[in-house]
Amino acid sequence: MDIVIIGSGNVAAILGRKFNAAGHKINQIVSRNAAAANELAYDADLYLLAVSDTAIATIAADLRLPGKVVAHTAASVAKEALKPITEHYGVFYPLQTLRKEMKEPPETPIYFDGVDEFTVKKLQELAHSISYQEPVAATDDQRLKLHVAAVVVNNFVNHLFTLVEEYCRKEGIAFKQLLPLIQETVARIYDTPPQKAQTGPAIRHDKETLQKHLDILNDHPQLKNIYLLMTDSIQSNTPGH
Repeated sequence: MDIVIIGSGNVAAILGRKFNAAGHKINQIVSRNAAAANELAYDADLYLLAVSDTAIATIAADLRLPGKVVAHTAASVAKEALKPITEHYGVFYPLQTLRKEMKEPPETPIYFDGVDEFTVKKLQELAHSISYQEPVAATDDQRLKLHVAAVVVNNFVNHLFTLVEEYCRKEGIAFKQLLPLIQETVARIYDTPPQKAQTGPAIRHDKETLQKHLDILNDHPQLKNIYLLMTDSIQSNTPGH
């Protein structure tokens, strides 16, 4: 498949590498600012907008590719945002955190949607070629709900790591000492429901330990607020309490 990628960020870079590895031809990779330029190739089978959510409408207002299949990679933007560009529009959403500097791009589940059977077939075929997992058809509403969950398990969890790393630095602890625990926590949920895997003083209602922790966190108000919030959430969602 001949592909033009509009965008030059992390998603564009990693998907471009995956497409190449799968035997597709990348005709062009252009920045969002060049999307409507005269030099844009018009001989591709598919045009992929791998840009920020807010940039999609701006590009769609200027770009015209009648008869071509055009898709964006955003979870929280409706496919109809591409309607001004072509009659064959859709979504090609990679559910993964992607960074240009990755040496080995991770397995990336693809969620797709299309306005017609022709578009759906193209996007499904492309998804099959780069992912071992079965591509999943997902509506705008389904993708948005999935994106909420993805933000929590990825962005929010990473923010917790950020706060804990800062805490460790200030308290003279090596954050790397926690890596085996982090790895085990993630590995455990592959075969155990998260609620059943929950441990710690909050679920045990260990008031003495909780208070000791809070005393230490007086010097870390942001982390203390989250500790209190999480403790309350764990206790209120524990069966039998």
